[in-house]
Amino acid sequence: MNDVPERWTQASVYPDMWADPGEDPRDNEGPGPDGELETLRSVLRDFRLTLEMKCQGLDPEQLALRSVPPSTMSLLGLVRHLAEVERDWRNWVVPGEPEARLYGARDADFDGAEGSRALVDGAFADLAREQAATDAVLEGFSDLGTRVGEDRNSVRELWIHRIEEYARHCGHADLLRERVDGRVGQ
Repeated sequence: MNDVPERWTQASVYPDMWADPGEDPRDNEGPGPDGELETLRSVLRDFRLTLEMKCQGLDPEQLALRSVPPSTMSLLGLVRHLAEVERDWRNWVVPGEPEARLYGARDADFDGAEGSRALVDGAFADLAREQAATDAVLEGFSDLGTRVGEDRNSVRELWIHRIEEYARHCGHADLLRERVDGRVGQ
């Protein structure tokens, strides 16, 4: 007996996919959106949905399951981390004192990701709130070339960095989910 789950998928049309095309909420059919900003929004939306899909159907203990020692990475830790990242990107743009970290000192987003319903519910609420707040700030700039914040980053750069962050962590989420219950797919 071993603790490695058997690999599986719910997809039946393409067995290497997470979900069959007709059941996948991400925008994968037809031509892509018109325009740069609409493309950035669409790609970010799809990565956010991917993370959400990778977490669905798991209980708090499964969401908090760490990958492999000494890593502290878990799906719940990723949710908390991305909430923290959304706040951090917004802090780069909004003038004045930055908002405090959500979970405390460096790596507390991962270290404090324990399997309780209250922590899970709080993490997903934090993520939704921070995403909406950062989206609202960036939507205030119609010109993606606008330089913002102390570092004078372009709004375009901030959109792309957010996409990059979600893309990297969705790759982690693929492996974490497979480790939790064996479910595979893009």
